[in-house]
Amino acid sequence: MKALTWHGKRDVRIDSVPDPVIKDPTDIVVNVTTTGLCGSDLHLYEVLGPFLDPGDILGHEPMGVVREVGPAVTEVRPGDRVVVPFNVSCGTCFTCGQGLHSRCETTQVREYGTGASLFGCTKLYGQVPGGQAELLRVPFGNTLPIKVPEGPPDDRYVFLSDVLPTAWQAVEYAAVPGGGSLVVLGLGPIGDMCTRIALHRGAGQVIGVDLVPERLERARGRGVTALDLDRHGRDLAATVREMTEGRGPHAVIDAVGMEAHGSPAAALAQQSTALLPSALAARIMQHVGVDRLHALHLAIDIVRRGGTISLSGVYGGMTDPLPLLTMFDKQIQLRMGQANVHRWVGDILPLLTDDDPLGVDTFATHHVPLSEAPDAYRMFQKKQDGAVKILFGP
Repeated sequence: MKALTWHGKRDVRIDSVPDPVIKDPTDIVVNVTTTGLCGSDLHLYEVLGPFLDPGDILGHEPMGVVREVGPAVTEVRPGDRVVVPFNVSCGTCFTCGQGLHSRCETTQVREYGTGASLFGCTKLYGQVPGGQAELLRVPFGNTLPIKVPEGPPDDRYVFLSDVLPTAWQAVEYAAVPGGGSLVVLGLGPIGDMCTRIALHRGAGQVIGVDLVPERLERARGRGVTALDLDRHGRDLAATVREMTEGRGPHAVIDAVGMEAHGSPAAALAQQSTALLPSALAARIMQHVGVDRLHALHLAIDIVRRGGTISLSGVYGGMTDPLPLLTMFDKQIQLRMGQANVHRWVGDILPLLTDDDPLGVDTFATHHVPLSEAPDAYRMFQKKQDGAVKILFGP
């Protein structure tokens, strides 16, 4: 089969690789019909290379049609249409029972002390072959795949794999009261969807912040007050406070994460680490790595006293300095974590109708063949051509 594979920093290629096969009785093999390109994939493309090996298959947002099932699979059969969550979660262990599927005890990567394995990710999260491929082996065939109806196009459902549950959890963790105010930092796919979900769930004022004109206009088109970071710069917090009764918003969602703009020292540290031999770079990143924290520091500055910060952007540093005096003094509540996909499916699936309240049917900005994935990675990283969400097809 053809698959998108990692070969080095900013070097991904379409290779011919062996077809996946059934290994365990509850495995299934899915013929991938649509798969997404995620902002988290760019972290692998740029800074997390020390935890990857050449030939690793990337991607964690697939859906498709069941091609083959193991002998113990009873809940799906060949021909069923399914979405595959990015968490590799068993659905039956203690943590899955608590709704913490991204902490699944069955697939935790104990070698690195991390949570559940993830499709198409690094050694830190299991190095499981990903879904930017023609075929995908999926374990836990009775509990992991999400069956979806026939009929509507893949765009209706593919975002159940990551974008929708990640954004839903971010808004849930933000705990914005009815009619309350929310600032979303970063209007990429997750941040954009956060604004839509927050408005749908009754937030009275949603402010989005980005520096890409197309993303700002896209958010404004759905009723979001969009602020250009380049324009407001150092007065962003003051501007937001003026818009929120002088207090700041009830909550801030940081949908940016470890590669934020405005953190030159941390950016240099990340780039320098990437020049080291992989084994040494991995040890440094695992124990003394730093993130670019500009977005998080903005969130701490912007949020009102007693407010909540919800982190959906991925962070990976082990020695990140935080202004704990300010956080303690402002009595900030901080919530974070990988999305627990299955925890939120029951809330989201009823919204994926012809009424399309979240705008999923037109959410993708680009549909490209998998064969053009390397070019799409470059375009997405450089924020070119209005790229917000890219989907790969056959």
